[in-house]
Amino acid sequence: MNKLLLTSICKPIGPRYGDSPSVGYELLHGQVTTAQGLFSPRAVHLQYGLEFIAANLDTPSTVLNYPSRRQLIRELKQGYEFVGLSFVLSTYHRMIEIVALIREHSPGSKIILGGYGTVIEDELLQPYGDYICREEGVGFMKELLGETPRNGPFRHPVVVSKLRVFSVPVTRTGLVFAGLGCPAGCDFCCTSHFFRRRHIRLLERGKDILRTIEEYQHIKEGMKITILDEDFLLNKHRAREFAEAVHESGRTLSIFCFASVRALSQYTVEELVRMGIDGLWIGVEGRRSGYAKQSGVDIATLFADLRSAGIVTLASMIVGFDYQTPEIIREELDYLLDQQPTLAQFLIYGPTPGTPFYDRVISEGRLRPDLAQDRPRYFKRCTGFDAMVTHPTLSDEELRQQQRLCFKEDFERLGPSIVRSLECCLNGYHRWRHHDDPRLRNKAADFGRDFVRGLPILPVAAVLGPSPAARRGAWRLLRRGLREMPVPWVRTAVLTAFAFPAALWTSLTLRLHVFQHPRLRRTNYPGDGLPALSERQCQKEPPQRGTRHVSGGASGTETASETETVETLSTVETSLG
Repeated sequence: MNKLLLTSICKPIGPRYGDSPSVGYELLHGQVTTAQGLFSPRAVHLQYGLEFIAANLDTPSTVLNYPSRRQLIRELKQGYEFVGLSFVLSTYHRMIEIVALIREHSPGSKIILGGYGTVIEDELLQPYGDYICREEGVGFMKELLGETPRNGPFRHPVVVSKLRVFSVPVTRTGLVFAGLGCPAGCDFCCTSHFFRRRHIRLLERGKDILRTIEEYQHIKEGMKITILDEDFLLNKHRAREFAEAVHESGRTLSIFCFASVRALSQYTVEELVRMGIDGLWIGVEGRRSGYAKQSGVDIATLFADLRSAGIVTLASMIVGFDYQTPEIIREELDYLLDQQPTLAQFLIYGPTPGTPFYDRVISEGRLRPDLAQDRPRYFKRCTGFDAMVTHPTLSDEELRQQQRLCFKEDFERLGPSIVRSLECCLNGYHRWRHHDDPRLRNKAADFGRDFVRGLPILPVAAVLGPSPAARRGAWRLLRRGLREMPVPWVRTAVLTAFAFPAALWTSLTLRLHVFQHPRLRRTNYPGDGLPALSERQCQKEPPQRGTRHVSGGASGTETASETETVETLSTVETSLG
């Protein structure tokens, strides 16, 4: 028997298939740019944690990301001793369906349940799993499989996320996984309390992080990077060590990461840009929410400085705090939009098992009665897009209306996020192009190149934008860019002519719901150890980390399989990974 199969939930998924709002394949499109339609950037969010586990085991393993039921059944018939399944609360019902398939088609397999869905109580999980992983996944799986405990750093396979705009791939981003968990302990945060407010380093030192980034640079020089760590800049020692390593390497990087106001207060924007950071996800939550992570520099000053430096910001806000009324929500929304974030997320304050907010809601008897009596229905609605708690002043429908209003206002007042991102690039180009530090001048050149590449988006936004104000903003930015930047006119004109039909095609596919399902990603890990990518380059070997078989068209229709080299890494969004 093949030893281990690790799988995500099966496609198709989404509201039209019985799932709750925001459940889908794309975190960015589903929870951040959900109101932006054809202007929404798109990238499939895989269960990278499964890849991370498989890469760090000695046991031969196969990983499936978004198989169809038919594809999963075909795989199960190959025979596996263990089958691991990753899920979250809102896909609990999907987990039950897949467990039934496993037991029907591979009755001898032991089933392992993992992911943030395992915060559910044992009596609702034990009927479906032989083992439940509620900890760091590599250590759990090594012990379960009888392998020698890890001695040394994690193996770090590589995944490249492809971002599409108007259905066209525009950037490739390498994902670097630096840590699990967060010590902040915000009362709503599952990821913080899942790991008991501990931070588990997957990459111990700053130079380890840079070394991983450099592996991506062997794939494509200048590749953009996302560092996944709940509050990457909070540990000043590791961040400073990383900054020093970047300085010594002489590299100019483009990094997106997660950071709190408290963490960012330790650095100047010059330090951030020198480090390579040009994108940040910042939890603003609510002006009166009082979370410790919000302490430090004034938020208005911070966002203005970041924007002028060319740093993209994704600001998250919560709707449904007890103190909020419609007037207060409007006040907090206006304040957030005044900071002109590049992207914005608005989620309803929801109770997740294992968090202090959940404990308070249960002790006060404030969970909606219909959900308290139907646990699977409650789990399905744990998405941030449904009201689950009896609010002091707002009804469930009023909370949902306020959330929709926030997304709508963000889009119409500030325009498409892809346009705002281009404005940040132009700001960064002007701020750093004459700086004394050659590294910052190099960064200015990168900002300028990114802006020129994105120019064809602006005429589309100027014509098809969501509001007169958004369309005027796109025109102003276009005129400013043409005036201030050297532009390859022929290339830009050709791409602009192509951008309009591409945008209309994207709008059509969204309306008809076609080509919205990802292909199956099947990865084999031989379990014989993975040499560093840099070593492979020296040996003139291709940068393989395993073998991936991809089948299924963009719409989920199965086609002939093809073999590709895998570029896989972990995300830390599941406890099974």
